[in-house]
Amino acid sequence: MKRKKFRYLKEKTVGVSSSISGATSVLGSYQICHNICLGLIALLSIIGITLVGMPLLFLTKVAIPFWIIAFLLLILTLFFYFKKGCISKKLIIFNSGLIIAGIPFKQVLHFSKYFMIIGGLFVTYSLILYFMDKFKRHKNSKNIH
Repeated sequence: MKRKKFRYLKEKTVGVSSSISGATSVLGSYQICHNICLGLIALLSIIGITLVGMPLLFLTKVAIPFWIIAFLLLILTLFFYFKKGCISKKLIIFNSGLIIAGIPFKQVLHFSKYFMIIGGLFVTYSLILYFMDKFKRHKNSKNIH
């Protein structure tokens, strides 16, 4: 019984770290931060609050540390995937795409368009795999009943 709980706890921990990895990788991209900021300004303007400037500009100062943390968490997730095989391959592909798309380093800024395309292809591929799997399960459940 303790082994089941421990395994469940490990799987949950890996799942949460993988989710955190994907979420923090998005913050690494200036374009994404800029779009979130513009969305926040638009949302606040709907309810009558007017802002000038970028209220989330402070996120650009922490983009590199967030991206590095996301990358390290992805490495940890890959370690668990190859060691135990207890993580969804689709989720790893999705998170890898987000991390590739969100590379925040100035030295490769002129390649950011390509990183966004490659990362977007990874994300799209993982979503296609996810929905194909859901469609197959749904189709098989109809055939069973």
